[in-house]
Amino acid sequence: MKALLALADGTVFAGSSIGAVGEATGEVVFNTSMTGYQEILTDPSYHGEIVTMTYPQIGNTGINLEDVESSHPHLAGFVVKECCQQPSNWRSCQTLDAYLKEKGIVGIEGIDTRALVRHIRSRGAQTGIISSVDLDPARLIEKARQAPGLIGRDLIREVTTTAPYRWRETPWLLESGYGQQQEPARFRVVAYDFGIKRNILRLLAAAGCDLTVVPATTRAAEVLALRPDGVFLSNGPGDPAPLTYAQQAIAELLGKVPLFGICLGHQLLAIALGGSTYKLKFGHRGGNQPVRQQDSGRVEITSQNHGFAVAADSLPEEVRITHINLNDNTVEGLEHPRLAAFSVQYHPEASPGPHDARYLFGRFTALMENFRNNLNQGKLNA
Repeated sequence: MKALLALADGTVFAGSSIGAVGEATGEVVFNTSMTGYQEILTDPSYHGEIVTMTYPQIGNTGINLEDVESSHPHLAGFVVKECCQQPSNWRSCQTLDAYLKEKGIVGIEGIDTRALVRHIRSRGAQTGIISSVDLDPARLIEKARQAPGLIGRDLIREVTTTAPYRWRETPWLLESGYGQQQEPARFRVVAYDFGIKRNILRLLAAAGCDLTVVPATTRAAEVLALRPDGVFLSNGPGDPAPLTYAQQAIAELLGKVPLFGICLGHQLLAIALGGSTYKLKFGHRGGNQPVRQQDSGRVEITSQNHGFAVAADSLPEEVRITHINLNDNTVEGLEHPRLAAFSVQYHPEASPGPHDARYLFGRFTALMENFRNNLNQGKLNA
């Protein structure tokens, strides 16, 4: 079945339909990862986006029941050069095409994804539409132009949990699969779900955190009533600027409990500290982004997925920039030592890899330990 991808600037690509028959609109972006498509499909941070994979063959290892980052796919549409129909992997239970059909995700294959990515890099990410039911280019271009963009939209209300829940699952092992937290947890942690990935929760559990995950709209007073040793600010989709309720909650938590933010959580922390954010031309999405630690000079290869960034010149003097992206010098990490808060723009849980940045979960537990000791010694006011 034929399908078209039309962009708001009038560019049209012709290919074949994969996944569900229908139409899907969203911001067209690209991910440079060679693998990890199942995690990408189920990462809530892609909500509202049509994701293009730059690697030419996608679906080679099929779909399994374990490599998911949430309960279902969140992206608006999926674009690949070639969708493998005969996967080979001992854990595979269905093809990528069958999975997309089952989950209602509209996709397209057979287009020149290299040309599409070059176009996005030149013109910038923009709204687009995939359709296998309307093949009129002019109508599709107009639909793409009428579709809402990401700026100014609150997308986290559409992906966050509706009620608090506990989490005890630990990372996957080849010999036994996912485990369960066995040792008594050393720290009580509240995790804000702005679109949280499961592997973040698994690594926090493995680090000794007794986790309670709460909705994005949870007030600071409700969080503090749980008497946490630390608060985690998760990843999530879209623009951080309109999320004033989350910014206010974070501002009220600053100095009262240690904070660790990832991706959208990093951006929200920066705003709560007095900074601002802006939209990148085409974002950072992939598993090979080089990031430099400012203190040590050490370079980490990181997994990233974001279309907005923190404006370096907007940050107050007390806020330290700890990490820099070596491709474009954007802010990749910050900290406020006096308020026991730090964050990174990238994904240290990296499901799948690289694993260069997993030390940050240990940094969070060390920060909570130090904060607790200072509190017990009367050096801090609760």
